[in-house]
Amino acid sequence: MIKALLGHLLTPTGFVRGSVDVVDGRFTAVSGEPVEEARVRAAGPLPLVLPGFVDLHVHGGGGADTMDGGQAVDTLAQEHARHGTTSLLATTMTAPRDELETALRALAPSCQRRAARAARVLGVHLEGPYISAERLGAQPACTRSPSLEEVLALNAIAPIRLVTLAPEVAGNLALIPRLVEAGLRVQIGHSACSYEQAVDALAAGAGGFTHLFNAMSGLHQRAPGAVGAALAHAESAEIIPDLLHVHAGAVRAALRAIPGLYCVTDATAAAGMPDGVYRLGRQTVTRCMGGVRLADGTLAGSTLTMDQALRNLVALGLGLAEASARTSTLAARYLGVPDRGRIAAGAWADAVVLDPLSLALRHVFVEGEAVDLGA
Repeated sequence: MIKALLGHLLTPTGFVRGSVDVVDGRFTAVSGEPVEEARVRAAGPLPLVLPGFVDLHVHGGGGADTMDGGQAVDTLAQEHARHGTTSLLATTMTAPRDELETALRALAPSCQRRAARAARVLGVHLEGPYISAERLGAQPACTRSPSLEEVLALNAIAPIRLVTLAPEVAGNLALIPRLVEAGLRVQIGHSACSYEQAVDALAAGAGGFTHLFNAMSGLHQRAPGAVGAALAHAESAEIIPDLLHVHAGAVRAALRAIPGLYCVTDATAAAGMPDGVYRLGRQTVTRCMGGVRLADGTLAGSTLTMDQALRNLVALGLGLAEASARTSTLAARYLGVPDRGRIAAGAWADAVVLDPLSLALRHVFVEGEAVDLGA
């Protein structure tokens, strides 16, 4: 376990040139002198120390998929930790109830204890099955009517923190406030809904949008759709900044419109792996040409890692502090975990240490434990 970190540290009030102590896996006092962001990437001996990345949409990595069962979630959590993700949500695919129950029983222990050199698994993102059959994307055709009983039964197996659903599906709009009352976050996604239906879902308690722009009704001047509702009304939404799922111009538009826009990878088992054939729930997907696709060419998750997401945001022109917030702090805040995604006294000692020029990872620490980047 580390005892201290030294460098240009990004704190909630800005960068400081100094250090932070670590006791029992948590940050204690931060000390140092304020420094302008423009100076922290100048050539010199001090590295950048940013909050560890927080990814709320992870299907897989390192050849393992959340739906695989066994040690799959530990494997994917270790793979993403090597890329700076220090906490994540294990994300399921649309599937019959028995398959979801099997997957959640297997991953439940990973939510209770953190595997060595792995990201902390904060819980489950239930992506489907209450989604639109018209906007499946890479989801299997196993959609069904909403059931509060089913969600609560699954939540009793492993903690569900986030549910993606389509508000136009009969019964879903009424389900949203009941899920919120049960302590779950709800997002609009895989949806063919109208602008008005999306606005109604936000009013009912939905907190944001799943992989904004992808697998949802698009923006048209006379039919603004889910995208229009997000840009006009959303406080939060997730986006995949691999520059394949979403054009750079669309990313910039979302950044201007949605204050709490945060990044996710939507990573599959192919993340961190060579080109080849992998599984995504029931689906067979192929990693090739920098992406992951079904046989018909449909994008099927990504190979993105959060360290590359940060670099992509900086390449788009974001300042380092904002890029860091979009890959860590805002997601943690949205999920309601204030002791993640920030370098401050009392927070978990989750941090990434970066080369100031290339932004390449030098070190990753999860709850004070060093992650072997070469493992």
